[in-house]
Amino acid sequence: MSDPNIIRVPGTERTFHRLKVLFVLLLPLAMSLMALSAVNVALPTIELSLDATPSDVQWILSGYALALGVTLIPAGRAGDVLGRGSWFVVGLVLFVVASLACGLAPTPFLLNVGRIVQGIGAGIFSPQVTGMIQQYFTGQGRAKAFAMFGLVISASVAVGPVLTGAIIQALGPEDGWRWAFFIYIPIGVLAVALALAWFPFETERQRRSPAADAPRAARLDLDPVGTLLLTVAILALMYPFMAHQAWAWWLLPLAPVVLWLWVRWERRYAARGHEPMVDMTLFGFRSFRNGMLVSGVMFLGIASTFAVLALFLQNGLHVPAVAVGLVGLPNAVLSAYASWWSVKYVLTHGRRLIFWMLVLMAIGIVLSMAVALAIPAGAPWWLLGGTLALNGFAMGAIGSANQTLSLQDVPHVHGGTAGGIKQTVERIGAALGNAMIVGIFFGFVSAGWTTAFVAAYAAVTVCILAAAAIATFDERQHRTPHLA
Repeated sequence: MSDPNIIRVPGTERTFHRLKVLFVLLLPLAMSLMALSAVNVALPTIELSLDATPSDVQWILSGYALALGVTLIPAGRAGDVLGRGSWFVVGLVLFVVASLACGLAPTPFLLNVGRIVQGIGAGIFSPQVTGMIQQYFTGQGRAKAFAMFGLVISASVAVGPVLTGAIIQALGPEDGWRWAFFIYIPIGVLAVALALAWFPFETERQRRSPAADAPRAARLDLDPVGTLLLTVAILALMYPFMAHQAWAWWLLPLAPVVLWLWVRWERRYAARGHEPMVDMTLFGFRSFRNGMLVSGVMFLGIASTFAVLALFLQNGLHVPAVAVGLVGLPNAVLSAYASWWSVKYVLTHGRRLIFWMLVLMAIGIVLSMAVALAIPAGAPWWLLGGTLALNGFAMGAIGSANQTLSLQDVPHVHGGTAGGIKQTVERIGAALGNAMIVGIFFGFVSAGWTTAFVAAYAAVTVCILAAAAIATFDERQHRTPHLA
């Protein structure tokens, strides 16, 4: 009986191990998420060490996320066409070099340049992770791979800030933040070496080999106009919410116009016999379309919960930063557990599971509001760790289940592009949600910190319930026999 974990290269005796491939894929995924979450802990020491302005600090946070967001879809398409393993290595090398540059940066400007390049590197290799899982895993094996994907996400987001804080504590504020960037270098070099040794690059070369009568240009059609239009649309949509500059809000009306032009271009480009950057038939798969909407709307609310929590506890209740970090630990632990727990239900009850987990998430937010209202009467603030732990469990289960179901019907040749689209929608949802929810919080601060917290979390609840409504619609549609 053949080993289901073995990848065989047709026409050769060479074999590769799926679990080794998965291990290599998840290492850089962990680094990219740590680079996103951990820098918050380092900001005060960076500000003092480099004499950074508030604008510099804002770009240290948003430059990485913005570069990541605009790179995901084009990089996913490039991986689908030119080889995911190769682009994974390219992005990883760029991330490692940029991490070195960040650690050595003598000025805030050079640090921000390094962070943008770091985000581009992460944006190049991230969609290859979902694309290669889609390519090399099927059925329950794919569900388990995406469960590990979700587990790594949860663990990385939790470990990143703690590890960075420990490094700064051990090495001091002047050099500690630099070593928080240097830590990615040995991990990245190891991942590159293992990728070169363990990835089945031969399958990519065979997949890209054209038929005898196929023109070479058709294989290398990367649709540069479509790539440019979509990049401008995403930039116009995300930049105003990240830059916090008055003039940038004028870009928002541009986003839907450019997005419409992009859709028109992609359809006409395909009609002329070319290969568009995004095959519009992807959106004809209900599982992909609805799963993308569920995660995008959910991120619109849930992405800002801990930002609001930190403002409420630190500024409103004067809770130490370390204690605030520990409040989120049960959330992260249960999220990691739920990612793996959900595996056995994904293929049989996955859509119903997503709905009930969104309901659990809404319950966790409502209970957090109740705790906040009870704090003036003597309730301990640390009870928020328990209520938000419900959100962690729900988020972990939803993350792995929705990832599996969203890509369930997508042909693996479009796996990188589809993964990039889904991640981009989530990044846009998080950017819009952070601006909206945090804006609501500050809008109610004059009425009291508790009122502001409750108002912001009420808005989060609305977003989660909207995602639950989409999940219900998806579950009902799934009962019908037609595709779209």
